[in-house]
Amino acid sequence: MGVMPLASPTPHSFESRFAGVALIGHALLLVFSGIAFATFLAPPAPAWLLTPANQRVAATMFQYGGQTTVVLGALAGILHAAWRIGWRRALAIFAAAFTISLGAELAGTTTGYPFGPYAYTTQLGYLIGGRVPFNIPTSWFFMLYASLAICGRLLSAGDDARTKWKWAAVAALVLTAWDVSMDPAMVSTTHWLWNLPPAAGQSFVRRIALSDLFYGMPLTNWLGWLLTGFVVARVLLAIVPPSLWAARVSPTSLPLVLYAVNGIFPILICVGRGMWWAVVLGTAAMALPLALALWPRRTVRVGERQTHVPAFRIATD
Repeated sequence: MGVMPLASPTPHSFESRFAGVALIGHALLLVFSGIAFATFLAPPAPAWLLTPANQRVAATMFQYGGQTTVVLGALAGILHAAWRIGWRRALAIFAAAFTISLGAELAGTTTGYPFGPYAYTTQLGYLIGGRVPFNIPTSWFFMLYASLAICGRLLSAGDDARTKWKWAAVAALVLTAWDVSMDPAMVSTTHWLWNLPPAAGQSFVRRIALSDLFYGMPLTNWLGWLLTGFVVARVLLAIVPPSLWAARVSPTSLPLVLYAVNGIFPILICVGRGMWWAVVLGTAAMALPLALALWPRRTVRVGERQTHVPAFRIATD
């Protein structure tokens, strides 16, 4: 899809205001959930949580809390994209990211490819096809939206095929950095389960690829994340080319906040459960692209011209 002329975004549009509101709600719920899982929801459960009334409250929070959090994150991403690049492109990239990542997750939970043998529990809400919570492909969308926005602060933004492939590779790496702490956190809280085969009888390659590499997670999981993120990012770049990401999305702060707050949630869980390697490596993995993106007054090439990416500000513009 070629770049079509777009009017300059309105500084205080409906979309920009509500994107900020959705982001605030998303962030508050993430921080609250992270603290809850790290403290009173970690076993053994405190006596006060075991009363019938509090158990009903906890059940309601489990049923709706995660879904509400993810929907707010997606709304923040969609509204922000609609403000910066128009509704047609915003809905197109959401539909593409959701559909392709859902396909990968359905394949993964059915065949074990490309992530490895795993299954979701019902803790994340409604399961599409009885296998994949709708939260999962929804999260792929807004985290890839944030990852591509980070790419626009780091990479030159030509619209040739080579540049798009490079952007897709970097976006996949930025996205996969999130899973360094996310997967250990979600496995420890039984949001999903790994069903790794016994090493006996496996080839050397399969023993390495499907071993309990990192808090129950196999190497294949990261490879699956990289592959799926790469494919989805490349499709999104076919809809919204790098020059448009760099000029319209990357100079804004909302995608950076969206990326950062989603790292806080699993890291809090890992802290509460003493998974210190996941804390250290997960923090470092996400802090690196954020630090590079936040470097003040970066100059990137957009097509045949250069543009300055402003220093970070806590705002949606």
